[in-house]
Amino acid sequence: MFNGARILVAPLDWGLGHAARCVPIVRALLQHGAKPVIGADKAPLALLREEFPQLEHVHLPGMEVRYAQGRSQALAMARQFPSMLRQVGKEHRMFQRMWRGHRLDAVISDQRFGLRSMDLPSVLITHQLHPFAPFAQEVARRINRWHIKHFDLCWVPDHADTPGLAGALSHGMERLASIRYIGPVSRFQQQMAGSAVPENRVVAVISGPEPQRTLLETALTEQLRRIEGTHLLITGKPGAASSQQGNIRTVGHLETDELSRVMKGAGSIIGRTGYSTLMDLDAIGRGALLIPTPGQPEQEYLGRLHGAAGVHRVQEQHRLDIPTMLADPPPSFAPSQRSAAFLPALTELAHLIALRRSSIPRSV
Repeated sequence: MFNGARILVAPLDWGLGHAARCVPIVRALLQHGAKPVIGADKAPLALLREEFPQLEHVHLPGMEVRYAQGRSQALAMARQFPSMLRQVGKEHRMFQRMWRGHRLDAVISDQRFGLRSMDLPSVLITHQLHPFAPFAQEVARRINRWHIKHFDLCWVPDHADTPGLAGALSHGMERLASIRYIGPVSRFQQQMAGSAVPENRVVAVISGPEPQRTLLETALTEQLRRIEGTHLLITGKPGAASSQQGNIRTVGHLETDELSRVMKGAGSIIGRTGYSTLMDLDAIGRGALLIPTPGQPEQEYLGRLHGAAGVHRVQEQHRLDIPTMLADPPPSFAPSQRSAAFLPALTELAHLIALRRSSIPRSV
């Protein structure tokens, strides 16, 4: 399909969720004859290089966002908002200088608005067509819509029918012509089965900006050490050393197949209400105890949405109570099936690349 097209795949670097959901995107590109180029930095780059060590990569520095320690992020985000806007412009100028040198045929940007070009087929991946913001939400939504309009295509990793997995985030009354719902994407293979006897009583998977990531790790450790059984804590820090403290084994990161195996075979799962986590749980058919990042409106909304549906248990971080969850654990369910909508989206991108190639003089 892609005839060796060089396609940059570049995730946002706020935690590992965006990089994780790029894994199935890269796999699909490889399957259909493309030559993906990984564009990321720090932990997201480490994750993708571990998954695809054979692929070319380029360092694309992002912006290190830092959350507040309390339950409101409005002030922290307001202070960083001007820097976020400048970062988009900086990324765009950088990309305009570098894409020809890397002989790119297209770019797929996961929530990095600056990585696009009028001279190159450009795809944005986002489930946040209508984002929730801790302040000035309508302004944020107008800015978001303006950015989406500057991409040739916008791939939404959710079902087209309401509510999907993202609810109001990805569904609204007005839709741009460039939007394509490609179905939930997960790095996990749905057919992988768990063990009959749980290997770990609790598997906790955390990630995201500091200091909230560390605050959750500390709270989980304090409670898990008092709960009978063996537990696994995955801290979302690729390259970090593993350790064993009492009944808790702590690792920084696991490769996809191993992570899928331990989550599928866990007695109970704990994680954030990040959207990539929800797609992964949907793929393996497991409910979980979900803990929204305090003051993060998107995760708080997703927590309310999925908590009300009864598939997952949801607790606030400052009211974490693992024993209560273990007394009434979330259910397992039939894993979601892969959406048939992704293949047409890939075919459309391949067509755009072919059109661009046909328009370039042979001497160029």
